[in-house]
Amino acid sequence: MAGHSKWANIQHRKGRQDEKRGKIWTRVIREITVAARQGGGDLSANPRLRLAVDKAKAANMPADRIKYNIDKASGALEGLSYEEIRYEGYGIGGAAIIVDCMTDNRVRTVAEVRHAFSKYGGNMGTEGSVAFQFKHCGQLIFAPGTSEDKVMEVALEAGADDVISDDDGAVEVLSAVADFEAVKDALVAAGLQPEVAEVTMRPENEVELTGEDAARMRKLLDVLEDLDDTQAVYHNAAIDE
Repeated sequence: MAGHSKWANIQHRKGRQDEKRGKIWTRVIREITVAARQGGGDLSANPRLRLAVDKAKAANMPADRIKYNIDKASGALEGLSYEEIRYEGYGIGGAAIIVDCMTDNRVRTVAEVRHAFSKYGGNMGTEGSVAFQFKHCGQLIFAPGTSEDKVMEVALEAGADDVISDDDGAVEVLSAVADFEAVKDALVAAGLQPEVAEVTMRPENEVELTGEDAARMRKLLDVLEDLDDTQAVYHNAAIDE
């Protein structure tokens, strides 16, 4: 199955993450905190916590700091209480946007998200206004040049739902959330290292933006991503680089 070109957008996102490594740590610590508080500190029994720890390791967070935050969240130490909140809205050209936040102050967070939408050309929507346009799933993306046949053979055997060849040669693997870890582990064991491996909200359809609209959308997304309480921003814009 063929798909739109995603590689330039992926590289842009990775570059942005590298620019703000300290903020990545903050987001990962919040994710560890919520995952451990909800499901306990045992990695073997808490898939969400395992994913959060994988993100922490990928961001080069020291093992002792990871352990400290798990202990803190699971009750061994006292800490802040974070609340998960999802905001939905529209960007340039009617593109759908989801902003997942973790906060210890809901009033502050909603004000900041609403301000970002309104200042940079978007509109904040109500709960459920755009989420139906996305699929909650596991996603692994391999760099252009990766053997699609090999990825497909391993991924489908491991329980993946679909393997997609994008226009620029990147290979994308989709799975149910429950199967994500098994699919990822099988691919890595076969020597196939993904550039992106995450549980995400994947858009079912895309809105193509070019020129000034693309630049305005990129600015809106960057501002939303830079908010202190933002954990992740999902959108269905195909942005022309």
